[in-house]
Amino acid sequence: MFVQRKAWKKYILFASAACFLLAGGIWYVKEYTTVGNSVNGHEMPVCSVETDEKQAALTFETAWGDKKTGEILDILKEEKIRATFFVTAGWMREHPDLVGRMKAEGHDIGTMGVSHENLSEQTSAEIRAELQEAEHTAKEEGISMELFRPPYGRYSDTLIRTAAEEGFFTICWSIDSRDWKNYGKRSLIKEVVESEELRNGAIIRLNSEAKFTKDALKELIENIEEKSYEIVPVSEMILRDNYHMDVKGRQIPRMT
Repeated sequence: MFVQRKAWKKYILFASAACFLLAGGIWYVKEYTTVGNSVNGHEMPVCSVETDEKQAALTFETAWGDKKTGEILDILKEEKIRATFFVTAGWMREHPDLVGRMKAEGHDIGTMGVSHENLSEQTSAEIRAELQEAEHTAKEEGISMELFRPPYGRYSDTLIRTAAEEGFFTICWSIDSRDWKNYGKRSLIKEVVESEELRNGAIIRLNSEAKFTKDALKELIENIEEKSYEIVPVSEMILRDNYHMDVKGRQIPRMT
């Protein structure tokens, strides 16, 4: 009888442990991964990419002015780097020469809408109209767009879903250089190079007209390359199908 009770207790302990591990596994999957762009019932932008390739992407938000953007293009050309520029339709119309250079020199050109307004609180119809106008403006310049960055990095389920319906991947970032805070060249470089998120598939946020970005860019590129990363446009790094996302917006290839 004693042996039976002992065996029964072992069975209960084993079953309890199994249930605990199963519950933990379910929680882990729910918390960290999902299928497609939806995570725990909410849509996520692409912030980085799980890849075996030692690659990272430089992205520039370009919506105001043109004093430094041309010089940034000069540096990228000199360093043989192709990057990703997110522009507004208004900026495109005002600076067709710079847009032409971006296209001719092999950079990605994505959109931030018409005039860099916060779209996260707009209705689906309003978002659709904004993206369609931006796309129409791009086509007038001979550019086909598939990348969208929500202004200020603010997004909603409606915004990401509507952008996808219009054929856009919503792209944010895993590393913010914080160049917009104007802390200086050294701070900008340190923010990127010493980030824990500087790993395969990182997407780095820069602003082409920020005060210190141009001055820091060449050294930033050298520092990234010294860590053996190849700098590529976002379009050459993102997954377009057969992926799921984690809670940080990292695209992960779906296991087949």
